[in-house]
Amino acid sequence: MFSFKAFIDHLLRMRRYFAFSAILFFAGVIVGGTNPAFEGYLDRQLEGIGDIAGMIDNSSNPTLFMFLFIFLNNTVKSIMVMYLGAAFAVVPLLFLLLNGMILGYLFTSLGESGQNAAAVFLKGILPHGIIEIPAILIACAYGLKFGMLSFRAIGSLVSRREGIGKEYEFFAVRTVPVILFLIVALLAAAVIESTLTVWLISL
Repeated sequence: MFSFKAFIDHLLRMRRYFAFSAILFFAGVIVGGTNPAFEGYLDRQLEGIGDIAGMIDNSSNPTLFMFLFIFLNNTVKSIMVMYLGAAFAVVPLLFLLLNGMILGYLFTSLGESGQNAAAVFLKGILPHGIIEIPAILIACAYGLKFGMLSFRAIGSLVSRREGIGKEYEFFAVRTVPVILFLIVALLAAAVIESTLTVWLISL
């Protein structure tokens, strides 16, 4: 059950949810980058991120504190968004859209201020994002699946269909190797972001 082959097979069966997660995320990027209605809210989000970055820069060991913050923040949020998806997928839906909107708004703001958004992407996002973003999309995909199972469970109460409980249990067990995978992936992403990404941005 926890073999590498079984893990890959289960990921392949989840491909529709991965695709939907990616669509939601990039829809958020477009909305955040083009819709001025959310500027105030997104400005506050970026200010909060800036405040945290400032606190880390002023710490005794910025690299270590940045690594710990990034790793723990992303890991805890990924696990939470996966299991809170059981509340009818609301949390992963909002998480994907919000994070996409922040990213889209950030690049639009950079472009409007005269900065090279493409260079920022290549130096500041791509090195760790190539690992971090797919990992987050996977967590959200599993959250969306949990949400769908919750809807089906409600439907089974009406139709009196049996077996949904075992299906829910089977899927929950399958998330254990996914969590281990996410931890390893986000650990690698945090190492890259706190070292290589910082170095590239400083060039």
